[in-house]
Amino acid sequence: MAVSCSWESIDVHLLQVLHALLTECSVSNAARRLNQSQPAVSTALRRLRDITGDPLLVRSRNGMTPTERGQALLEPVKEALAHIEAIGVRQQRFDPAVSQRVFNIATPDYLNAILIGRLVARLRALAPHAQVALHSFGPDHDYARALESGELDVVIGNWPNPPEHLRLAPLFEDDVVCLMRKSHPLAGRTLTPQDYLDADHLVPTPYAVGQRGVIDLQLARERLKRKVVASVPYFSLAPYVLLQNDILFSAPRLFAEHCCSLGELCMAESPLEFPKVRFYLLWHDRAHHGEEGRWFREQVVDVIRETVGTLHAAREHTPRRARA
Repeated sequence: MAVSCSWESIDVHLLQVLHALLTECSVSNAARRLNQSQPAVSTALRRLRDITGDPLLVRSRNGMTPTERGQALLEPVKEALAHIEAIGVRQQRFDPAVSQRVFNIATPDYLNAILIGRLVARLRALAPHAQVALHSFGPDHDYARALESGELDVVIGNWPNPPEHLRLAPLFEDDVVCLMRKSHPLAGRTLTPQDYLDADHLVPTPYAVGQRGVIDLQLARERLKRKVVASVPYFSLAPYVLLQNDILFSAPRLFAEHCCSLGELCMAESPLEFPKVRFYLLWHDRAHHGEEGRWFREQVVDVIRETVGTLHAAREHTPRRARA
């Protein structure tokens, strides 16, 4: 096919249409996504075919599929639109008081009860028209991809080996303790390593792709194995399981103290020496220079550090016996 136009004919509208077509693989779906008529998108597709000298999309058994050339263009087009969007964003200063941005954050769920309520309160005060969307992790959740694609703005993590290609800001450290019900045979005792290994354990299921926690890694290094009898997908379910069973749950101290403050649970110091759980904020380079993202990260860091500092100060003034 002869190329009758040059790449100078490409404008932002055509790039948006091309991106929608290559991701939707449907003219009608692309038209709905762009809020345009189907004939207008079809006309734009004809222009794009003339410019590229390639069909870009061809009919297949299940509708339409990108050609090799079309597939190769998807990432460059995506990057070009991101750069164009960045240029537009820089033309106006970010004002949290009028922003209607939706900020997306993923955290381990046990931090939500302790920290996220205060973050929501901060955003409601400083950015009353904005929204914050909390996302949970799952064993198949690829948080690194979600940060890269913009589905998430930030992630709070505590994995021993965070991805090196992501930006990181330290938040706080916490140690591991054992949580149990007050009627547990081990309650009120100083636990020994053998007590820990012989006890029945409740564990969380992994909440991110390819990541193991501090406890599992340390036990593996020492070639030790605890007796796991049950697992839960969310930390918030652990107290309900513990209240009805003589089971230990190894958890960060802040979470354990929060659970103990609610009623019939207590905690004990871990008899095994686990590394401290290191919490940090992660984000991708794509959002590093944007004013909105930078402002949101500052709020997250400030709220978490202030909250943890307050809780640590309260702990220092509480007698050790009262903490259980």
